Amino acid sequence: MILYKTEEEIELIRASADVLARAHGEVAGMIREGITTGELDKRAEEFIRDNGGVPSFKNYKGFKYSLCISPNAVVVHGFPGSQVLKSGDIVTIDAGVKLNGYHSDSAYTHPVGEVKPEVLALLDATKQSLYEGIKQAVAGNRMGDVGYAIQDYVEKRGYSVVRELVGHGIGKSLHEKPDVPNYGKRGSGLKLQSGLVMAIEPMVNLGGKAVVQEDDGWTIRTKDRQPSAHFEHTVVVRQNKAEILTSFAYIEQALQKQQQPYGQTVVD
Repeated sequence: MILYKTEEEIELIRASADVLARAHGEVAGMIREGITTGELDKRAEEFIRDNGGVPSFKNYKGFKYSLCISPNAVVVHGFPGSQVLKSGDIVTIDAGVKLNGYHSDSAYTHPVGEVKPEVLALLDATKQSLYEGIKQAVAGNRMGDVGYAIQDYVEKRGYSVVRELVGHGIGKSLHEKPDVPNYGKRGSGLKLQSGLVMAIEPMVNLGGKAVVQEDDGWTIRTKDRQPSAHFEHTVVVRQNKAEILTSFAYIEQALQKQQQPYGQTVVD
């Protein structure tokens, strides 16, 4: 069953999303050569709890961490730990916050130091594809319109869309119906209605679309070990224009301070 949200519920999700956006900014300001992924995870949990929230991912189906941290060929669900970031890496920070009973979810892929131009181009295209999908998340459109917009944008640029992993509805539960694929056919699928809150999250590979799961039961990486990028917003379907509840503004501010901005993408 799809749970459409009241305006009161949307405001509670918005408050959760604000803590999440600021937590992302805290982590973004720490990303550099020499830092461990475990240090990033520790800071995120501290910040979320200090601001009245709970990390949505921690203890979710046995996941032990507050962040999914996925470097390079890891698509999603990477474990934070002793791994040290180095120049040339990319790293996805995926985080969720539960506040006042409601979840929010967002992700951002960061460059570390000097990253190859073709990998920066992948990041830029994946981020922009997220906004292309969001443009279609309006009442009266179909879920296939969202997925098609993402798929069309990245495939025209030579990239591959992961099929096994999709976005999702979100609210009192971290993962609710419906699924939100990053591929699809225009005019197909669920008809979108106002009040549907969902996490749209393109996962896009530099190489082929195939992925494999590591023996830890969580980590998903590209089969060809080529880099993968992942960007995500929590949005609400509206009549004429989708509303983005999460924000990358704090991340962008941190990147500007580090003098590492890249790409010419839409800033929400």
